[in-house]
Parts: sequence; C-alpha cells; structure tokens
Amino acid sequence: MLRLLVTVFALNFVLVVPLWWRFGGVGTPLIAWEAWLVVPAILLMRPSSFRRWLVWLLLGWLMLVSVANLGDAATHTAFGRSLNLYLDVPLVRSIYHLLVGNVGQLAAALLIVLGGMVLLGIWWGMLRLLLPVAPLSWRRISGVVAIGVISVAGLLAVLEANGYRVVPKSSLPIVNTTRFQWEQIVATHQAKEAFASQLENAPMRPQPLTGLEGRNVLLTFIESYGVSAIDNPRYSNVILPTLTDMQQRLDERGLHVVSGLLAAPIRGGQSWLAHATTLSGRWIDNQLWYRLMLDSNHSTLVDDFSATGQRTLTVMPAITMAWPEGAAYGFDDIAAAKDIPYAGPPLHWVTMPDQFVLDYTQRHLLGESPVFAQLALISSHAPWTPILPVLENWSMIGDGSIFNPWEKAGDPPEVIWQDIERIRDHYAWSVNYSVKVAGRWAERMVDDNTLLIVLGDHQAAPLITGDNASAAVPVHVISGDPALLEPFKARGFIDGTLPALENSQEAVKMSQLRHWLQEDFGTSASDIRTAP
Repeated sequence: MLRLLVTVFALNFVLVVPLWWRFGGVGTPLIAWEAWLVVPAILLMRPSSFRRWLVWLLLGWLMLVSVANLGDAATHTAFGRSLNLYLDVPLVRSIYHLLVGNVGQLAAALLIVLGGMVLLGIWWGMLRLLLPVAPLSWRRISGVVAIGVISVAGLLAVLEANGYRVVPKSSLPIVNTTRFQWEQIVATHQAKEAFASQLENAPMRPQPLTGLEGRNVLLTFIESYGVSAIDNPRYSNVILPTLTDMQQRLDERGLHVVSGLLAAPIRGGQSWLAHATTLSGRWIDNQLWYRLMLDSNHSTLVDDFSATGQRTLTVMPAITMAWPEGAAYGFDDIAAAKDIPYAGPPLHWVTMPDQFVLDYTQRHLLGESPVFAQLALISSHAPWTPILPVLENWSMIGDGSIFNPWEKAGDPPEVIWQDIERIRDHYAWSVNYSVKVAGRWAERMVDDNTLLIVLGDHQAAPLITGDNASAAVPVHVISGDPALLEPFKARGFIDGTLPALENSQEAVKMSQLRHWLQEDFGTSASDIRTAP
C-alpha cells in the first residue's frame, strides 16, 4: 500500500510541477489523472520483460512531456507564447549562448549539467518505484485499492478528456501536452508548405526607391524597446522625459521627427525575426519561416536600396559567431562584433555599449557615398546591467576603453534577478539609455540628406510587460528634410517623439514598412525584373 501511494504521489508531482510554473500558481493543477491510472496498473502487473519495456517507454514519454511542459513555461515567460516543438528545437543553442553571456560559460555548463542530472534522477527514481520485485495482488487490500483507484481515475479522466471537470484543479498533462504538440506539428507543417508556396509563387520584387536616391537611410533597432516602455507608468516615468528632451534638442538643430507604432512579430527575444520581417516585408515570426525566407532568395530592402544605388551595410555588435545570414541578405559590408575594434570590456551579454557602436559607425563605416545601413543596438538587452551614462563629449569615446570602469559597476545579474522590481527598474534604465543615445546620435549626424528610422525590435518579455501587452513598438523617423517625413504622416505617424498610443493593440504589422517605402518612394514595380 505504501509503495502504491508513494509512487502515485511522486508521479503526480512530476507531472504537475511544470504546469505550476506555466500557469503561475502552486496547485494549478493539483491532480494529474494519468498518475492515478498508470501507477496502479503497472504495479498490478507481474514481473516480465513486457512490463520492463512498457515502463521504459512510459517513462520516456513522461520525460518528453515534462521537458515539453518546462519548455512551454520557459517560452511563455520569455516570449509570451507557447512552445512549438516543430519550430523551437533550434532555439536550444541560442538559449545556451544567452546563458553564457549572462552567467559565463562555466556556470552555463554547470546549469545544463545540473538540469540533466535532475531529469536523470527523476527518471531513475520513478523506474525503481515502478519496477518492484513483487507486484500488488488483487486478493489483498493494496490490490483492491489499486483496482478501485484505476476505476475511479479512469472514469474521471474520461470525463476530463471530454470537457467535464468533476474534480477542481485536475488535469491530464500527458494527454493534453501530447495532443497540443501534435496538433501544432500538423498545423505548422501545413503552414510551412503554404508559406514556402507563397515565397515561390508570389515573390516581392526588388524596387528602386528613387525618392530616396542619393540619401543615407539608417534603419536602427533598439533592443526590447516596446510600447510598454512609454505607455506603462512603471517605465514611462523614466523614458517620457527623455523623449521630450530628445524632441526639444532635435527642434533646436532644425531637425524634424514623426513617430508611430508598428506591431512586432515576436516579443521577449529572437530579435533577428523582427529584423527579417522589416527587411523582407514578410511576417516572419518563427525560425523556420526565417530559414525558408533566406533560402528562397527572397528580395529585401537590401535589394531595393542596392537597386537605388546605395551601398548596403549592417552593423551587428551582438553577432559573435559565424553569420551566413548576412551574406544571404546580400549586404555589401557586414560589421559583426569581431569586425569592430572595441577595446573596452564586455558588459555581461552586451559585447559593447550602444554609444560606442553608433560613434564607430559614424566615424568609420558610413563613408562618403550614400548608404543604407541596418544597425541593431544591444545595450538594452537583458540582463539590463550595468547601466551606463551617456557621455556628452563623444570625442572621448575613442576605442571604447573609456568604458572600463563600468565592467564591474552595479550588482551582477544573479543578484538583480532575485528581485522582480529591480529587474523592472533596470529594464527601464537600460532602454532609457539606448533611446537617449540614439537621440543624441541623431543630433550629430542627421541632415537634409539623411532619413533615420529608429524603432524597437520587440516588446520585452511578459515578466516586464505583463501577459496581455500589445505587440507594438515605437518608431521615430528623423530627417532634416521635412518632405521625407510626409509619407509617414500620411500613414498615421504624428509630429514629435511620442506616438499616438490609443490603438496600440491594432498597430500595423512591422512587415508593412517595406511596402510603405516601395509605395511612397519607389518606382513602378512592373518595370523591375524579379530577383534571381
């Protein structure tokens, strides 16, 4: 009897704990009916090779479900969506690199090993409990109890599976997770085929943007700069004064700015999907779509500006490994972390501060000829520490060694991330830093011949924004020539650095930006050949 109870409660605990993380409360759910069915059924079976193989298969299934539920909780926390095994397996490598950037390679490896050992320990413990030498006998009280448990649990599980929850806080984790992931696999495969067909049969043509011929066009992404930074009082008290100051300073220099909102395809992470969405004019909200788009030779803004006559450049200080995607996009020049001679310290995950990146880009990368540049700033990337000041004298930046004093400034991530309120404070301060730096850079280098588009790549994780926050990000378009801003105003952008916030939930998709540029600044697409 004791073994029956211990094994049932142990398996029940293993099944429901990942759901507590996912749904935000201990005891939600409390009962996993599969445990109350599987355990007594196996313990009643006589020892045999069949029973052994059955237990191994069931435990393998159990571990896969538990890992999937833990992954579901993690993706919901980080990205505000459910895990999709069809799409998300490639993210494991990215998660490891994010851990390395935040806590170091040794700590990241130890965490992964520890997680593996915990899962192996659970599997071994359940194996020992489910394979006793002597089975339960239906002639004894324990056997009769086991049969009764199977009967009651079976009835309640069938009712649960058909939408009738008799016992509060009960669930079928194995059944529900397996069914949900299988449905996602089928639906995602069908969507993949449709998307691939769309790329092949309805390609977007590269189009010269003659209205921007001879101009510098700088597409600058600010990491995790979502609309919550300016419409949530928790953060807007920090960032709105910076936007007000930015507008005043631009006005004093005879520069013009309009602002609006666009909806990002992702939140919490995977910034490259937002970049791909903006460049391609397609809605790229997962890694598979990203690979399909790049492998299809689909044209992007890079092709549009190449056809217009601009040199094309991307500045990606977060890229520390090989990046074949840059060549797939067709940029003329790529400046990844290794290509930028930064002599200062890395700041946890951040390889180099935004102010250095912008200063180096202006001094060494833009050059004299007209350029289209995509820049991805990263100082406002988690873990949001340390917080740097904006240096008023840009001539002091040099090779970046001036940032050495901030290498150990402030508390490390493992301290800050113990307190949710401190995390949120640091998020606001780091985004404020990036927005302020972008504004000061605009003062320095925007002129009548420049169109600077500053936009967030995505909202921060639900930990920061809440579960129901809009997917919108602010967009600021700056130029010395007000005529370049008129098309954006016709699209609903308004004067100043603060966009209209009333309809942020209905913001136009980020993929529309390329379409707007083609329609407002381009020549007729019928005169342009399809990209090879």
